[in-house]
Amino acid sequence: MITSNISTAIGALLVFPASAVPESKSSSILVEHDAGILAVLLGVLAIIFWLVQHPVVGKVFKIIPSLVFCYFVPTLLTTLKIIPEEAELYAWVKAFLLPASLLLLILALDLPAIIRLGPKAGIMLLAGTFGVVIGGPISLLVCQWVLPTSIALPDDAWRGMTALAGSWIGGGANYVALGEIAETSSAMFGLIVIPDVFVANIWMGVLLYLSARQNQIDKRTGADASAIRDLERRMTDFQERTNRIATMPDLLTIIALGFVGSWVSFKLGALLPEIKSEKWGTLISHSTWKYVLVTTMGVALSFTRARNLEGAGASKVGSVMIYLLVACIGAGADFMKIIEAPGFLVMGFVWMAVHVVVLLTVAKIIKAPLFFVAVGSQANIGGAASAPVVAAAFHPALAPVGALLAIAGYVLGTYAGVVCMYMLRWIAQAG
Repeated sequence: MITSNISTAIGALLVFPASAVPESKSSSILVEHDAGILAVLLGVLAIIFWLVQHPVVGKVFKIIPSLVFCYFVPTLLTTLKIIPEEAELYAWVKAFLLPASLLLLILALDLPAIIRLGPKAGIMLLAGTFGVVIGGPISLLVCQWVLPTSIALPDDAWRGMTALAGSWIGGGANYVALGEIAETSSAMFGLIVIPDVFVANIWMGVLLYLSARQNQIDKRTGADASAIRDLERRMTDFQERTNRIATMPDLLTIIALGFVGSWVSFKLGALLPEIKSEKWGTLISHSTWKYVLVTTMGVALSFTRARNLEGAGASKVGSVMIYLLVACIGAGADFMKIIEAPGFLVMGFVWMAVHVVVLLTVAKIIKAPLFFVAVGSQANIGGAASAPVVAAAFHPALAPVGALLAIAGYVLGTYAGVVCMYMLRWIAQAG
């Protein structure tokens, strides 16, 4: 179970780097040592992303996102007894690599640039977030009779849905962060990833299909797309100004910022008091403080010269951490359990339907171009992994816009996800 227990996290930090070869837990496990497990997972990720670039095999990843393979391949390795289902490495990565990745991904936030995109882009991003926040409680209210009351913890359903809210507002980092805040079990993580991947990818496919018909749709809805042409020109200039070859000081500074921010947020989060209620239990835990603090640090640093590190690949380093996190979670998951709880797929479709209805309603009111609808949605649902892909489907020069809004989604993911968590818990306990 992902836990916010501080002593466990400290133990994981101290044990992993210097751990000796552990006693064999099971003679059937091929690789048990933490260093060996890390080597296997990094090797898997390297192979996956090498295949993404392959001219023939890479076509598969245009249909099935690489993130799916990063999740399922480690699960397959666990099933085949190549790596263990539980390891100290997994706890260490979740406790300390996650906050570091959040900081690096938020570092590139450019609030002035988002404002210059025009109010409609921001409105659609917030509309997508609002659709997810209210869609979770609505779907739980509608589908709670088909959801299991317990997987590994009492009322485990709302905990898993909290993790899903984090994923659908911000992305993979928020998925793990909100799951940890809600104390989601590993078993529930294994279940909730199915509606996350399956439902979200269907919606992404719909948006990619509609992108080829953007002119007809915008003309029919009366949307003014002149701002999109300006975006294309401006973002092309932005790319040319910021991209550079990373130097050794750049890379060391990026890594140092990530881990210093992670450690500071960990220590400060442990010092801040937990806020509890007799009726609702813990409202703000030490773990919640940790993620709120590291998110705030990233926003603050985005207004400093540290933001220039994005041109040297700060978000790429953060993304590597995220994919390693996803691989660690996948290694501890058992996706066969979805057979025991098919109601989660129903819940996922209801949730997505609410999100889409909110988006289309707001888009009709403000006459937003289809581009803003699609990217505003994917900046929430898909995050940095798919928002640039959908943006590029409209025009290649617009891919950074998707990434820019996705970064804003990372910021929203922690705050809005916590709000959604409270509503989910209230419905679960009231029912």
